[in-house]
Amino acid sequence: MRIPFTVMKDEIKRVFLKAGLEEEKAEICAFAHAESSLYGVYSHGLNRVARFVDYIQKGWVDVKAEPSLSLSLGAIEVYDGNRGPGILNAKFATNKAIEVAKKFGIGLVTLKNTTHWMRGGTYGWDAANRGYAAICWTNTESCMPAWGAKNNHVGNNPFVMALPRENGNIVLDMAMSQFSYGKLQVTRLKNEKLPVMGGYDKSGTLTDIPGLIEESMRILPMGYWKGSGFSILLDAMAAILSDGLSTVEIDKVQAGSCGGCSQVFMVINPSALSNKTFVENTLNDVVEYVKASTPTTDDGEIYYPGELAAKTCRENKEKGIPVDEMVWNEILAL
Repeated sequence: MRIPFTVMKDEIKRVFLKAGLEEEKAEICAFAHAESSLYGVYSHGLNRVARFVDYIQKGWVDVKAEPSLSLSLGAIEVYDGNRGPGILNAKFATNKAIEVAKKFGIGLVTLKNTTHWMRGGTYGWDAANRGYAAICWTNTESCMPAWGAKNNHVGNNPFVMALPRENGNIVLDMAMSQFSYGKLQVTRLKNEKLPVMGGYDKSGTLTDIPGLIEESMRILPMGYWKGSGFSILLDAMAAILSDGLSTVEIDKVQAGSCGGCSQVFMVINPSALSNKTFVENTLNDVVEYVKASTPTTDDGEIYYPGELAAKTCRENKEKGIPVDEMVWNEILAL
């Protein structure tokens, strides 16, 4: 079934108002959740609404909290998220980083003690839509094994990189695993297999069946040891830059997914480094060269990062957003 964007957003907002969010905050959070589904990231859009409400009810997310300044060093600002809604804190940090970048050319804003930001790409798209480049990431609780390990001591730390372009922003939004837990859920709900091996079952055998990976919680790091190493450094860097918690400490908090996590928002003004024409021409050359690649199949198409998401967004605006009927009914019942 498909649901129009406005219907989805309004229904999510109703739920958030019932959960205790103020009008403006409920609108911002509902829009972000619905927009994630609009862009095809269903796992961190509609599918995360019930979990977010559950976290509020358990006291893991404080709907009244506001970020507070901990440290200001010119182009660098550090904030305490005070366990407020992750979307609101991340939106605040992105806006602050843009504000600082307007003055210094670059703005580095970090958050400690915050909560799940939902779709990380939201903040890359926000910056790029306003003409800024961005590099953002978050650490998480441990939910992925380090390369060569059986148990989880590494976070699946999402990473976002975005560049503004008139003919379509270039936005990379990825987790450190081959497939995120959200992707596993979406694939399982469709009764489908993963396109490639995505993790291990309980016996330690690589599998493409999402449910077996969810049971074992042994997702496969992207690039094997490379993804594992990348994730470890993102975790350590986020904790150091925000004066916040690393994965080992987040595990002790025991407040759901990303409860008490640390996040980084780096925003750059490309116009401060070179003229707009050069930036636009360079990005167009990069995109055109990549798309001129020869596909491996006759009907194949090469996409640059963010292109497929933008295409999905246009299709879902026209046709409505695909939803799992069970998930939609769960939202209606909240």
